[in-house]
Amino acid sequence: MRVEYANEPFTNFSIPDNRAKMEEALALVASQKGRYYPLVIAGERIDTQERITSLNPSRTSEIIGTVAKADAALADKAIQAADRAFSSWRHVCPKERARYLFKAAAIMRRRKFEFSAWLVEEAGKTWAEADGDTAEAIDFLEYYGRQMLKYAEGMPLTAIPGEENECFYIPLGVGIVIPPWNFPLAIMAGMTTAAVVTGNTVVMKPASTTPVIAAKFIELLEEVSLPPGVVNFLPGSGGVIGDYLVSHPKTRFINFTGSKEVGLRINKLAAEIAPGQKWIKRVVAEMGGKDSIIVDNDADVDEAASVIAASAFGFQGQKCSACSRAIVVKEVYDAVVAKVAEKAASLKVGAAKDPSADVGPVVDSTAYGTILKYIEIGRQEGRLVTGGGKGDAAGYFIQPTVFADVDVKARISQEEIFGPVLAIIKAEDFAQAIEFANDTEYGLTGAVFSRNRRHLEEARRSFHVGNLYFNRKCTGALVGAQPFGGFNLSGTDSKAGGADYLGFFLQAKAVSEKL
Repeated sequence: MRVEYANEPFTNFSIPDNRAKMEEALALVASQKGRYYPLVIAGERIDTQERITSLNPSRTSEIIGTVAKADAALADKAIQAADRAFSSWRHVCPKERARYLFKAAAIMRRRKFEFSAWLVEEAGKTWAEADGDTAEAIDFLEYYGRQMLKYAEGMPLTAIPGEENECFYIPLGVGIVIPPWNFPLAIMAGMTTAAVVTGNTVVMKPASTTPVIAAKFIELLEEVSLPPGVVNFLPGSGGVIGDYLVSHPKTRFINFTGSKEVGLRINKLAAEIAPGQKWIKRVVAEMGGKDSIIVDNDADVDEAASVIAASAFGFQGQKCSACSRAIVVKEVYDAVVAKVAEKAASLKVGAAKDPSADVGPVVDSTAYGTILKYIEIGRQEGRLVTGGGKGDAAGYFIQPTVFADVDVKARISQEEIFGPVLAIIKAEDFAQAIEFANDTEYGLTGAVFSRNRRHLEEARRSFHVGNLYFNRKCTGALVGAQPFGGFNLSGTDSKAGGADYLGFFLQAKAVSEKL
C-alpha cells in the first residue's frame, strides 16, 4: 500500500552534511556545463542547425549549455508523434501511468541536490529557493499520481433500479505545455505530468531561458521508461513555433504559465477553429499578478516587515506570487517603511552558488533592462528609501529596491515588474487598504497582517485573489495544502496542486445500460 501523501521536506543547509552534498552537486553540474541537448520527438534525438544558448545569470560569460531550436516543420513532427502515441497511451491503466510519476519522484528525491544545483546555475536561484523548487517538483509528481488513482474510480452517481450507470473520465488528446522560466523544474514538471498521468500526450516547449533544466527532466522521464512520444521535447522560439503549436488542428489543449500578454494571445488563437479541427480547445493559463500585503494598524510590525521583505525579494521578486505592493494603514506606515527598508538593505546580493547570498541575479538581459527601467520610473513616482542600483557587473544583479509614498494608480503600483522592486502605499484605514489591494487587473495572491478578527473576516470575503494568506507571506504555496491559481487577468484559476486540477485534462463519459 502506498504511503499517504505528504509534502517533501525542505533541506536544512545549516547541517554540514547537506552543505557538502550541495557543493558536490554544484561540482557535478560544473563538469557538465556547455553540453548540447537535442530535440526529443517520439524518442528520437534530432539535431538542428539553430541553437539556443543558456547563460549563467550569475556569470553571463559562462555557458550552461546549448539546446536544439525547432522550426514549424519539427513542431508538426512533434504533434504528429504525440498524436500517434495517444492512440495507445490513452488506454494504459491509470495505475500504471501513476507509477511512472512515482518512480520519477523517487529518482528525483535521490538526486535532489543535483537538480537543485542546475536550478542554482541556470535559473540563478539561491540554495534555499532551488531546494524549494525541486521539493515542489517532487510534490507534484507524488500528488498528481495519487489524484489520478482517485479519478480512476469515476464519478459517484445516484443508483436507478433496472439500470447500470457509470460516469468515468477519459483523456482529451494532444496537449501543448508551455512552462515558465521562473519555476523551470517544479511548474514544468507539474504541468507536463498532470497531462500525462491523465492519459494525454504532450509537446513540451520549455522556456528558452532555462531549457537545460527541462532537458534534464526529459532524461529522467526516459530513465523511468516513459513510452516514446508521450512527452516530446521541443525548445524553440515562441514567435516561430508557439503560434503554430497552439493553432494546430490536432492540438486539444494548451497548458500555459507565463505573461499576461502571451496568455491572452494563446487564449485568442485557441478560440479559432482550424480546418480539420473538431473540438473546442481548452486553455489552462496562469498569467501573473500584482500582489499586495496589507498591514493593519494593530499588526505585529516586526513580523510584517520581515515577511514583506521575504515575499518581495525571494528569488529576486521573480515570482507571480511575489509581494510587489505593501499597503500599510497610516498609524503604522512610517514604522513599516523603516523596518522593510532596513530588512531589504541587509540582504546580501551575490552569485546564486554562494550559500551566503540572500538575493541572486535576475534571469536574463531582457529582465535586467526592464527592471532597471521600472526603477527609473519609480524614482519619479515615489520616494526611494533603499536600493535602486546595480550589483556586480559579472551578472544580472540588481539591489533590492523599496519605494515609499507611492500612489495606488502609479505604474509601479499597477504593472507587473517581476523583479526586486517593492512599492509601499499608505491607506487611511483598513477599508481603503482592501480597496487599494483590489485596484488591479490581477488577482493572484495577497496577504493581511492583522489581529482584528473582524478585519480578517472582511478580507476573507472581499480581498479578491485566488490565494489569500493571513499573518504569513504571500509566496510559497504548498502542493495539496494551498491549491494555486488566480482570478481576473491572473489566469483561469486552475488551482495547480489541488484536488480538481487533473479534471482540466479529462472529459467525463456517462454510460447507461438497461438490465
